[in-house]
Amino acid sequence: MTSFRDRVRGVVISTALGDAMGAPIEKLTYGEIKSRYGRVESLMTRWHKMDLPPDVRLGRVRGDGIVTDDTLMTIALMNVYLTEGRHLDAYDMGNEFVKEIAFRKTFVPELNEETLIIDRLFYPEKYIFMRHVLANCDPREGGIGNMVNCGAAMYIAPIGIVNAGNPKAAYDEAILFAMGHQSSYGLEAAGVLAACVAKAFEPGVSVDDIVRTAISLAKDGTKAAIVEMTQAARDLRQERDDMDKVIEVLQAIMLKYSPMGDDVSRHIDKVGIPSNHYTPSRLWSIEELPMALAFIVLNDGEYYRSILDGVNSGRDTDSIGVMAGVILGAMYGSEVIRKEDIKQLNKVNRLDLCAIADRFSGIAAKIIEEDLRINESRKNIVSP
Repeated sequence: MTSFRDRVRGVVISTALGDAMGAPIEKLTYGEIKSRYGRVESLMTRWHKMDLPPDVRLGRVRGDGIVTDDTLMTIALMNVYLTEGRHLDAYDMGNEFVKEIAFRKTFVPELNEETLIIDRLFYPEKYIFMRHVLANCDPREGGIGNMVNCGAAMYIAPIGIVNAGNPKAAYDEAILFAMGHQSSYGLEAAGVLAACVAKAFEPGVSVDDIVRTAISLAKDGTKAAIVEMTQAARDLRQERDDMDKVIEVLQAIMLKYSPMGDDVSRHIDKVGIPSNHYTPSRLWSIEELPMALAFIVLNDGEYYRSILDGVNSGRDTDSIGVMAGVILGAMYGSEVIRKEDIKQLNKVNRLDLCAIADRFSGIAAKIIEEDLRINESRKNIVSP
């Protein structure tokens, strides 16, 4: 049986793998990826912006296994658990998590230097600093007013780990923590993904078990999107090699829940033009989580194919890869990941992913053991 430690390794390494696989093609459409790359199937992929001037690519480098903010913020969240040694809520977002992203330096691979994570973050993630440090908000209200996106869900997997086997607790803790960063369906996705990771730790769990868990806990547009997308993926299994059709069907469904479609970049000609992109709604969903679950279903949990199909579908490619990866990494453990991929990820990002995962699995196990002790003592309260 796969050990808890190895499943944690699977989650942590899969975060970096899905992130690095998708990073070189992020924001390209499915058609653009197909035209330029055919199909990305390796970490050793050249970034589509790499030949542009440094100012155009914001001084960043990608490709060949370099990770982005998805991985850096996941590690930052694990560090908060290592510091606090307990379950978290929004006050921890405004305390230790802010310190991790805005006051403690780390190696940022895209910038190739030791610096603050916030120097690399997109504006919706910088919002954490603005709200909690500059605006001194009530931590539980930190996510109000932010751009609604996948920014919280992309790093939420550690909350699934510390609640392994208890999806409802993972959902609740993810909501309590991430409400300091996100709102509406961006917050909802964080809760549901954490629950999926927690469920995936159960021995013998199936893809259908995980999808049922997601649907049972998800609310509003997130729930509807997951139901419709995963059912479509089941119907497409016999045609999964026809990626043109798969993407056409799945993206047509997502357009009902995520109205921007391929229009994911911000340009000067959009300034001042009203739209409903990234605004709160009970009817909408982020694209990344339903898409990741759909590819897991389409491929019946096949590890690399699920991640790669997600990555090659276009748009927010790295976060789709992360979300598929963390669920499957928890299911299978790190043995499913190619050793050469782990070696490349560690080398280019100056990381030791197994060591990082093992430190975290130690504190996660202690938190779970304390939960079990408390639950056992509660039984005595209702005993005859």
